[in-house]
Amino acid sequence: MSRIGRMPIELPQGVTVKVLGHQVMVEKGKVAIANPLPPGITCAVEAATVTFKRRDDSRQQRALHGLTRALVANAVKGVSVGFTRDLDIVGIGYKAQVQGRVLQLALGYSHQIEFPIPDGIEIKVDKQTHLVVSGADRQKVGQVAAEVRGLRPPEPYKGKGIKYTDEVIKKKAGKAGKTGAAAGAGA
Repeated sequence: MSRIGRMPIELPQGVTVKVLGHQVMVEKGKVAIANPLPPGITCAVEAATVTFKRRDDSRQQRALHGLTRALVANAVKGVSVGFTRDLDIVGIGYKAQVQGRVLQLALGYSHQIEFPIPDGIEIKVDKQTHLVVSGADRQKVGQVAAEVRGLRPPEPYKGKGIKYTDEVIKKKAGKAGKTGAAAGAGA
């Protein structure tokens, strides 16, 4: 039996879980996340816990058992607490600001980049160089953070660009000057 799949999910106060056909709906207030329920996996909601069972012990069913439980657990955490991803902007003159539902970035290009903020995602800018991407859907938060980082990934020589706050950029050594016989031959 799957070690992840058989663990029950405890529901925080105010979070409701409903099974609608082949979907598991997790709701709290106005926030709702739907997760698919694969064939052969059943979901049972009792009091304040959610459990999952599988039809047989095939390799695919074992994998889907743990995956489904993990996705629903992430949805429960998302609607109750939420997920965040922090980004830092490194470079002279590089900055960001939010205007309405658009993130405006100055990243050293000849033009300013405008990134539309998707529904369900919140982006806050601290000190023009620190971004906080937050939302209820873990996958969507990670995807938006990756798209913003992709606008100017950190380069390996000076580390300029957009990086995750906890990311460590391994810097390369720059080009070395002329040494030894090559320096004397050119003189």
